[in-house]
Amino acid sequence: MTCVDVDRAKVNALHRGDIPIFEPGLNLLVAKNVNAGRLRFATDPNEAVPQADLVFIAVGTPSRRGDGHADLRYIFAAAEQVAHAIDGYTVVVTKSTVPVGTGIRVRETIRAARPDADFDVVANPEFLREGAAIEDFMRPDRVVIGAESDRARERIRALYRPLALREVPMVMTDIVTAELIKYAANAFLATKVTFINEIADLCERAGSDVQDVAKGIGLDGRIGAKFLHPGPGYGGSCFPKDTSALVRSARQYGAPLRIVETVADINERRKRAMADRVIGALGGAVHGKSVAVLGLTFKPGTDDMRESPALAIVPALMGAGINVRVFDPQGQANAQAQFGIGPYYATDAYDAIDGTDCLALMTEWNEFRALQLDRVKRLMTRPVMVDMRNVYNPEEMRAAGFVYYGVGRGYDGIRLNMETAEE
Repeated sequence: MTCVDVDRAKVNALHRGDIPIFEPGLNLLVAKNVNAGRLRFATDPNEAVPQADLVFIAVGTPSRRGDGHADLRYIFAAAEQVAHAIDGYTVVVTKSTVPVGTGIRVRETIRAARPDADFDVVANPEFLREGAAIEDFMRPDRVVIGAESDRARERIRALYRPLALREVPMVMTDIVTAELIKYAANAFLATKVTFINEIADLCERAGSDVQDVAKGIGLDGRIGAKFLHPGPGYGGSCFPKDTSALVRSARQYGAPLRIVETVADINERRKRAMADRVIGALGGAVHGKSVAVLGLTFKPGTDDMRESPALAIVPALMGAGINVRVFDPQGQANAQAQFGIGPYYATDAYDAIDGTDCLALMTEWNEFRALQLDRVKRLMTRPVMVDMRNVYNPEEMRAAGFVYYGVGRGYDGIRLNMETAEE
């Protein structure tokens, strides 16, 4: 296998064994396969495409500025490069997340560039979770393949034969349907996250516990427990841009998705509400006060800060005149690129907490799940915690002498909302 990228610096780094992203276990897996001669890197498609039976297009599809559509420039640029390098029958696979109909346009792009080319286009969306990508690749819930010729189906079936031996479900369909499966899956998961966040708000006003509500509904096999964890809103490289792109594609087809539109809107407002929650925990008069923010990436197990709630919350806190001290086990470098000289970048969790009036736990990294509470209390000016991921037990935190605010944890939430409203 040869991986091709136009970024020469990135390819040179890969040759040195430097992985440009943090993904647990990826550095060892790459090194193992490079040393075995099964994996190499290049910047010229002509070094790889002519000998390939399958060519995967796996470029980014970020949201386009201005209208929220998926930016497909890189997809079509890659398709043109592939077209000029094809030699013999080749299956071109779109692995990137793309709007409905993109695979057809990829086929038209290649055909226009190389009318004589012998090829098929297949849609094969990925469903890898950052932080668990290797496990998801090796043991996926399903493999979705959108193909429209027997030759293409047989070739990609042969590629996935090891997974078929494990009886991994294979969903064989057409290109357009495969593309829509990916978007629909992400939109549904984003909806579950947003639903439980709104239920958490109701729990705070009603005096109930969202953790118990989530457990009670999650045990229903029709619902399932995953993605029923309240917090500061979803982020990352997939949910925000994919819900936005799906909404706009649906409008183009004259079939607006009102639920998904509402989900995206609520999620953006959720992030600002979490900043207000911290301000409320400080009593409203916040100028000159200090807050420790633990966790900046959109989830643990990654260094990815794309669309992370921290990107909205940290600037909002600083804008209110709060001194913000931040720490993330893997996201510090990306945070500095995003926030510049605004916050203080701590060397560890306790350095971030030192001298603060409030601790905001934003991303549930394992090392934040077992903080030494006595030490935390000694370091803080006021022992106040806003736990946006419900990592800690409210009763235990109160017994330890903390003023504790979770998400959807009954009367603590009511009191916090009242304090914020009074300000």
